[in-house]
Amino acid sequence: MRGSEYKMGVLLVLGVLATASYCATVSYVNRALVVDGKRRVLVSGSIHYPRSTPEMWPDLIQKAKDGGLDVIDTYAFWNLHEPVRGQYNFEGRNDLVKFVKTVAEAGLYVSLRIGPYVCAEWNYGGFPIWLHFIPGIKLRTDNEPFKAEMRRFTALIVDMMKKEKLYASQGGPIILSQIENEHGNIYSGPAAKSYINWAANMAVSLDTGVPWIMCQQADAPPSVINTCNGFYCNKFTPKYNSMPKMWTENWSGWFLSFGAAVPHRPVEDLSFSVARFYQQGGTFQNYYMYHGGTNFGRSAGIFIATSYDYDAPLDEYGLLRQPKWGHLKDVHKAIKLCEAAMVATDPTISSLGKNVEAAVYKTGSVCSAFLANVDTNSDATVTFNGKSYQLPAWSVSILPDCKNVVLNTAKINTAAMIPSFTRQSIIADVESTEAVGSGWSWINEPVGISKDDAFTRKGLLEQINTTADKSDYLWYSTSIDVKDGYKTDLHVQSLGHALHAFVNGKLAGSGTGYSSSNAKVSVEIPVKFASGKNKIDLLSMTVGLKHFSAFFDLEGAGITGPVQLKDSTNGNTIDLSPQQWTYQIGLKGEDLHLPSGGSTQWVSQPTLPKNQPLTWYKAQFDAPGGSNPVALDFTGMGKGEAWVNGQSIGRYWPAFISPESSCTDSCNYRGAYIPGKCRTNCGKPSQELYHVPRSWLKSSDNNIVLFEEIGGDPTQLSFATRQVESLCSHVSESHPSPVYMWSSDSTAGRNLAPRLSLECPFPNQVISSIKFASYGRPSGTCGSFSHGSCRSTSALSIVQKACVGSKSCSIEVSKNTFGDPCKGVAKSLAVEATCK
Repeated sequence: MRGSEYKMGVLLVLGVLATASYCATVSYVNRALVVDGKRRVLVSGSIHYPRSTPEMWPDLIQKAKDGGLDVIDTYAFWNLHEPVRGQYNFEGRNDLVKFVKTVAEAGLYVSLRIGPYVCAEWNYGGFPIWLHFIPGIKLRTDNEPFKAEMRRFTALIVDMMKKEKLYASQGGPIILSQIENEHGNIYSGPAAKSYINWAANMAVSLDTGVPWIMCQQADAPPSVINTCNGFYCNKFTPKYNSMPKMWTENWSGWFLSFGAAVPHRPVEDLSFSVARFYQQGGTFQNYYMYHGGTNFGRSAGIFIATSYDYDAPLDEYGLLRQPKWGHLKDVHKAIKLCEAAMVATDPTISSLGKNVEAAVYKTGSVCSAFLANVDTNSDATVTFNGKSYQLPAWSVSILPDCKNVVLNTAKINTAAMIPSFTRQSIIADVESTEAVGSGWSWINEPVGISKDDAFTRKGLLEQINTTADKSDYLWYSTSIDVKDGYKTDLHVQSLGHALHAFVNGKLAGSGTGYSSSNAKVSVEIPVKFASGKNKIDLLSMTVGLKHFSAFFDLEGAGITGPVQLKDSTNGNTIDLSPQQWTYQIGLKGEDLHLPSGGSTQWVSQPTLPKNQPLTWYKAQFDAPGGSNPVALDFTGMGKGEAWVNGQSIGRYWPAFISPESSCTDSCNYRGAYIPGKCRTNCGKPSQELYHVPRSWLKSSDNNIVLFEEIGGDPTQLSFATRQVESLCSHVSESHPSPVYMWSSDSTAGRNLAPRLSLECPFPNQVISSIKFASYGRPSGTCGSFSHGSCRSTSALSIVQKACVGSKSCSIEVSKNTFGDPCKGVAKSLAVEATCK
């Protein structure tokens, strides 16, 4: 069951799923997936249905299609769909069937990664926590209890897709399924090997009618296609020569962690990695992520921020990230121009000099080529097929006819956008900060044990085994009798992730871990005890559960000790760990359903308590006008969770400041990318803006509820509506002409001059003004362009005439348009425009 003998069914998508009354087939050879008899080079992008809303799905998917994608990739999230064993949830954001059908309606294929382990920076790696409590279970190894549950869930998803006729052989869009995920890079040994073989055989036995893939699994059995994940996969080869070279995760950026700076991946490097992959025999590539979205609720993994933007081509709010989206669209078009040659034969790769190579796909009269300069510093001039080509460092030029360059990955024709946010107070029509307080009500969360279901045990309990992740919070409470009051140090050690210590009801001190790899907390808190009985209450808080590493499920959380009193004057230590402790799972406010805004206990008084720990806040508000995406700016708040109309927008933590170092003013895209290479926002909150989907808002009478753990000022909260401040583009005379001008059946478009194009991002917008235009030797970046020593005096008026009042414009970058202000000098055109 390998190679071209592995016949599968796939929908040849021509329109709406509901109208498809036929089945197509898919098979694979080493050079391609074969869709209904036609070999295909496919481009895919990950969009995770629960990280956006059903109202957002059609627009996200259409933008992906407009960006040149053929396939939408998603995981199936087990813990969302089966939060309690045998109780299922496939509604709202969890409606996997609706999502797959929405993809089909757009005319795209689906790659369904069932896993069921997903990683994905998702809580517990996507596993439901109840798995942890099955006797004798060990996750992701040759363990019968785990395999039984894994098979049951995998079969559930497969049967659901079959019932809805969503597999390819049924006329549906799903052309690929994945079993397991990133197992081979962290597990090894006989039990790992037998488990992987079992997983592959189990998946194939479900008879989906489409190929199964298994990423990061070099020893995968021949019944599944092993694939690559990473920033670069051009050197990857599948285990079997009969299988196509597939890249399931090309990381478009990196995830954001609380306490870290914001990572970015330059589009020049991302497009370079894509072109290199297809240059060296690649057939299927998936962007992880194409739209990252938002970690709503408590879905994020350990220390993962609410924003899962991932520097993706579609940003967290679903808007185009330019120039990333547009430049990748051009790359996809250029690669598709080479498809006929690429699918027919393996590339012939030859050296054109130091760090420069050519890859040629040739069959009969059809020829396409890729010229790559992998040097990290030096540009190169090379001769190929008797012609001279300029290759910038760390770039690939694509020649669909082996003669003319249609695109170079380092030369961008797409305009950049400078996003901005317009802020307004969450409570309108107030004249002073004190007056704002009248718009808020509050409830104080009790310190220590306040619920009837509290229980007592000797010693300290691990948190996850105690709470089963029903809440982020676990109270540990004990007391100590003191004959004479005295001062000492309260020493507390925890597996993580954060804690507060209260003595006699007052906050004595706090501590937090720093990252998923350094989550432990150790604090020494000076305390003063009164004579008699003193109460010690410790609140332990998780920030998502571990989601990656071998046997991550065995890594605990909570205050496992020791908890000690250390007298620095005489060196005496009293160990409180083994004594009786009373435990409370969760908060009183959670039992009172405060996140929905309910309860009659809300207090409204002129003076609002601020900067106090363990405080619930509630306010009514009207939604911002218009249709632009909405976020909440949490400046002034500390750490907690927020709900809008009962829907959790996730954990917030603006008090966690990123390090002062590790950021740069500019990022050199040349050279291998790593997550720490290109970062911004050093010395600031990791995340200040928190997405509130428009579909969750009414025009008026909305409610917001906050639970503030460490203390903040809710009156500082504001709305931020997403705008585009400027459009910018900088195109040189050495740029190729736009890809869309290429014609494969003639020389038209191949030797035309480059063009600078601008287009307003929102409907009903037009270019209202030109803030800067210079033809000659301009320098700088978007928002800070400046004229060079050589410039055309007519550039501004020419660009204004071509663009102002239009939604889009395109201008030839040549002396024919602007004259020749400095003969014999390489020139370029830089423009910054605004839209209204």
